Amino acid sequence: MRKKPFATDMKTLERETEISFYKSSGPGGQKKNKTESAVRLHHPPSGLIVIATEQRSQAQNRLLAFRRLQRKLAGLNRVPKPRVKTRPPKAAKERVLAFKKKLAEKKQLRQSKEITP
Repeated sequence: MRKKPFATDMKTLERETEISFYKSSGPGGQKKNKTESAVRLHHPPSGLIVIATEQRSQAQNRLLAFRRLQRKLAGLNRVPKPRVKTRPPKAAKERVLAFKKKLAEKKQLRQSKEITP
């Protein structure tokens, strides 16, 4: 039985996720070093955690993180196609049997033959 798919619309995601902000590291100067512009989203229903630290703006990082979360949830919601079993072609079976026969002949040549006087 398949579980209910996760919602990917913005309003529902904003309600379901826990948002936290922190100081990001890397290039960007004083603006990035003293402001909490990095965004971490935790989506408890799926257990996903997404971060965005690229931009110096918290609003841009927030939007970027939500887009990433939507993409990941869409991937989790995707239903894989059922696999259709196929039979191997006759030529493939013949190749395998020919290979086995060749190995058997090689093993036969390795056998020690008793010399009778």
